[in-house]
Amino acid sequence: MKSHTFIAFDLGATSGRAIVGVLADGKIDMEEISRFNNSTIALGDHLYWNILGIYDILKNSLKTCVLKGKYMPESMGIDTWGVDFGLLAEDGSLLGAPYAYRDAHTNGIPNEYFKLVPRDRVYGLTGIQFMQFNSLFQLFALKKNHSSLLKAAKDLLFLPDLLNYLFTGVKKAEFTISSTSQMLNPKTMSWAKELFDAFGAPVSLMQDMVLPGTVIGTLSGNIAKETGAGKIPVIAVAAHDTASAIAAVPAEGENWAYLSSGTWSLMGIETRKPLIDKETETMNFTNEGGVEGTFRFLKNITGMWLLEQCRKEWAAKKEYSYDELVGLSKEGKPFQSLVDPDAPDFMNPESMTGAIAGYCHRTGQASPDSAGQTVRCIFESLSLKYRYTLEQLKRVSPHPIEKLHVIGGGAKNEYLCQLTANAINMPVVAGPAEGTVMGNLLVQAMALGHLQSLSDIRKIVRNSVETTTFLPQDTAIWDDAYRKYASIIRK
Repeated sequence: MKSHTFIAFDLGATSGRAIVGVLADGKIDMEEISRFNNSTIALGDHLYWNILGIYDILKNSLKTCVLKGKYMPESMGIDTWGVDFGLLAEDGSLLGAPYAYRDAHTNGIPNEYFKLVPRDRVYGLTGIQFMQFNSLFQLFALKKNHSSLLKAAKDLLFLPDLLNYLFTGVKKAEFTISSTSQMLNPKTMSWAKELFDAFGAPVSLMQDMVLPGTVIGTLSGNIAKETGAGKIPVIAVAAHDTASAIAAVPAEGENWAYLSSGTWSLMGIETRKPLIDKETETMNFTNEGGVEGTFRFLKNITGMWLLEQCRKEWAAKKEYSYDELVGLSKEGKPFQSLVDPDAPDFMNPESMTGAIAGYCHRTGQASPDSAGQTVRCIFESLSLKYRYTLEQLKRVSPHPIEKLHVIGGGAKNEYLCQLTANAINMPVVAGPAEGTVMGNLLVQAMALGHLQSLSDIRKIVRNSVETTTFLPQDTAIWDDAYRKYASIIRK
């Protein structure tokens, strides 16, 4: 079988990387070209993304890939986190830096919007989980605050679409990233004009939509020359990082759920049509796009964000490795302190350890008194929140759920995977850790005709990675802990 080479740019809210993938003999092998930090920039009272800095890093990573002489990619694809966007002027120039989703300008905005369009109407049109930073609320905040940038804007592009535009000059809206916005009607696959009209934003800001696996265009002439890559195709992969990750779940059949585990934990099932009714609205589940027109019926759960922020605080006195933190966690007292990771306390506190202690005090629990006890609190709380969410999924799933596939960075945390299996009383299959990158690369392969379907993609993943299965232990103890946990978060 002839080999085929692609380059994937995978951008997270804290880091990014450029990975080359070589598809040959029914497997994909990957090599990291570059890895870089990505963080928000505080300016005045707001948080922004340095989108031009990101673009420059991606361009230089592509140049590095070519200069090494080992790889000449046939195409490239970009995935990022969801909801955030940039604005373009009439002449196509970028209007300012995009707001970061953790910026405070959307505080209180959803309730203001619901005065214009009732909450249940918004959910009925979009099927999207309510989170204050959804694109709809960001756009409304700009309008409400009389943003001069919005007044000058002709086009809105979500971040991966914006980066594709910077590389090609072509403006499109990729389906999976668009579906995170709460501005798309998943049933009609069109923009929900009613939601724009409600506050006087022109729906003409939005671009024509394309499905994952669409060739957007080719590298523009100056970039093709500068990088040495030539006019390779730029592919609209599953541009929302979770959509790329779910495409790479090494599953067969349909009786499974997934957990994409990283800064955010995203738990759900794959469906052929959106699940939108009063029950899914009450449970606040979301219907986001996937590959081959599938839908990711899921819930966003705050994930390793809690641990990442605690680790930053502790670094002032001691730099802990993740292995050290896992070891400390095992020494802690079980189920002493439990938190709801999605509580507003943990959105972006000045002190994450202080926020955890405050939550425990407020809910009548002992507060963690050491780094190990804090980490144990985070791991046990995440595991039990996964069970809470899985119980909701089971109630509405069109098929049984018999196992949980964990992908992303959390798949490497064997301790957390075992705790999760204990909590949900179900096998947990861990891997691949690099699911997002694999999904990005293999959708490129599908776009260029080297693979034919999502089923082909998952077969390649199974051939390429080893997974680890964790079976439940101590289930009676975990059942008792879950009853305690459920009573805490229902308050």
